[in-house]
Amino acid sequence: MLTLADDIDVLARFGRALADPIRCRILLALRRAPAYPADLADALGVSRTRLSNHLACLRDCGLVVALPDGRRTRYELADVRLGQALDDLRAAVVAVESDRTCPDADEEDCCR
Repeated sequence: MLTLADDIDVLARFGRALADPIRCRILLALRRAPAYPADLADALGVSRTRLSNHLACLRDCGLVVALPDGRRTRYELADVRLGQALDDLRAAVVAVESDRTCPDADEEDCCR
C-alpha cells in the first residue's frame, strides 16, 4: 500500500519528467510506438548525447524502459497506462485552459 510520501514521490517524478519540453516530446513519441535512440534523436531534431541524457532521466523517473534488441537498445513506455495518462492529462489541461484562475496569468506570463 502506498503512503502519502510514496504518492508525492511518484507525482514529483512524473512532474520532473514533464518539466522539460524534450522529455515531453520523447514521451509523446514513445506513446505512439517504441523507438531506438538514433531514430528518436533524428525525429526530434536533437543530438544523440542530449537525447541520451533525457532518456536517462526518464528511466530514473521510471517512465521508460530500455530493452535490448540485438546490438541495439529500444525504448518504450514502462507501462502502457502512461500513454493514456499523458492523453488524459493533456485533455484535462486543454479543458480548463480557458478557465485560468491564476490572477497573474497575463502579467506574469504564467499558466499558459
